[in-house]
Amino acid sequence: MTAHLLSLAASAGHLAAATGPDAHGNRPVNWVALIVVIVLFVVVAVIGFLASRWRTDPSARGLHTLDEWGLGGRGFGTWITWFLLGGDLYTAYTFVAVPAAMWASGAVSGFFAVPYTIVLYPIVFLLMSRLWSVSHRHGYVTPADFVGGRYGSRWLSVAVAVTGIVATMPYIALQLVGIKAVLTVLGLGSNTNPFMADLPLIIAFVVLAAYTYTGGLRAPALIAIVKDILIYIAIIVAIAYLPAHFGGWENIFGAADKKLSATNPATGSPFGAVIPGAASFNAYWTLALGSAMALFMYPHSVTGVLSTKSRNTIRRNAMVLPLYSLMLGFLALLGYVAIKAGTQPIDTNGAINAQLVVPQLFLDSFPSWFSGIALAAIAIGALVPAAIMSIAASNLFTRNIYKDLFKKNATPKQEANVSKLVSLIVKVGALVFVLGMDQSSAINLQLLGGIWILQTFPSIVAGLYTRWFNKWALLAGWAAGILYGTIAAYNVVNPATHAHFGGSIAAFPFTSVPVYIGISAFVINAVIATVVTLVLRAFKVKDTTDSTRPSDYGADENDPKVAAAEQSQPPLDPELDGRGTRVS
Repeated sequence: MTAHLLSLAASAGHLAAATGPDAHGNRPVNWVALIVVIVLFVVVAVIGFLASRWRTDPSARGLHTLDEWGLGGRGFGTWITWFLLGGDLYTAYTFVAVPAAMWASGAVSGFFAVPYTIVLYPIVFLLMSRLWSVSHRHGYVTPADFVGGRYGSRWLSVAVAVTGIVATMPYIALQLVGIKAVLTVLGLGSNTNPFMADLPLIIAFVVLAAYTYTGGLRAPALIAIVKDILIYIAIIVAIAYLPAHFGGWENIFGAADKKLSATNPATGSPFGAVIPGAASFNAYWTLALGSAMALFMYPHSVTGVLSTKSRNTIRRNAMVLPLYSLMLGFLALLGYVAIKAGTQPIDTNGAINAQLVVPQLFLDSFPSWFSGIALAAIAIGALVPAAIMSIAASNLFTRNIYKDLFKKNATPKQEANVSKLVSLIVKVGALVFVLGMDQSSAINLQLLGGIWILQTFPSIVAGLYTRWFNKWALLAGWAAGILYGTIAAYNVVNPATHAHFGGSIAAFPFTSVPVYIGISAFVINAVIATVVTLVLRAFKVKDTTDSTRPSDYGADENDPKVAAAEQSQPPLDPELDGRGTRVS
């Protein structure tokens, strides 16, 4: 969701004059708000540790299989899934980056997130229930498991897994950036003692790592309920109070139009626009469509889907999840409210940092105790997706790299132990990245991650409906899409900072039409996969065995028709396991 927003939010930090809170870039600690944040954090930490006992048989304590640890026992119902997917997809950085992009450059970069989430849910309704069914039949834990079983290709499965892991890592790091924004406005940031300033962030992530290790997916599923209640309270109160406090929506939009239509001295063009112009339409709709197509290719999204108890749970969620889109629309408009309010999101180095806009707006406009609730919601909103992402990445490593390439006979308990260990390594890596490196690198990698993960769409989605494509053709298309997307994104230079990877919009190949790079790369990917498949078929190149069958894609829990179809189907190839791997 945030790929394009992130680059804009980052670049905005270079657009305004640098004035710090004081001579050292420090600000006073808001003790009341900080205490509220700490109390709520302790509450969710306790919930996280207790999660390992939630809906588990005493004999199963310890969560010794990937089904139990990595997918929560595959038994979540409609409302738990609603909170889990909402917490999974609407991250802390969404709450920070969307209004920040609106504040910095207007609706083209910020409000596209709203139609994108509207487009998203029909895709979920159609595609994810089929993925759930086939995964349920064969015990798939990851999207790469499905690709391996469908195409019988270890290398295509590994390509999907590596893409998922690499694309997810900067996503986790950005959750830390969201927490850091909250800690900064609370007065804990400092340029004089970086270690002490980052100590609260380190403690938060150590606690996160500990309860994720013990509770698996059950921990973020429970915490997501608390997080969403806090988020909804904060947004509803803000939307009910702030517009009236700042003179109504007419004055707010007027102030936004005046700021955004001013000339940016770095580019000689306006900073942005309240309403997108005709020249921005192609960029706008391709961003929305490409982002919607990419979101459920991320492994953490698939993890949330596969944890549900039935395919109809997914369909019911596709109908009620748009409530989050309504909230996102209100949240985005807080960027314009911040313009009218004159919010100054000044970072500890004295520069303007758009990522601080919403936390600073709450601190400036509400009593400290309520600001603490809102800031706690943002911080907890980072912990939930970070936990799910680390679980998804570790599942990919365990099932599609460790087991496929190194230890084919790994037991379920060994798989769970490896996944738990890798989830710790993933989180530590993200923490080191945020503390030790330029945070704009995480933003740039996230920008690339969105483009890369979209290149797994043909293998996963086409495979849900047809086995027409050849496995080598899909691998060739994936490689071409990754290569083109990387080069095209590198060639986008930020006009303010002159840095590469400065955005996600570039002209479609051989035209002057600006579109989302992920869409261009996806088209190249699909064309190459089609052409190579036709060529291989013309030369009658033999493809490998498909270990799935048509009835798998409509299977549901306790469905008598599915049970009858199961009995009438011929058995799977006895020399293949459920994931298409030939067994001895």
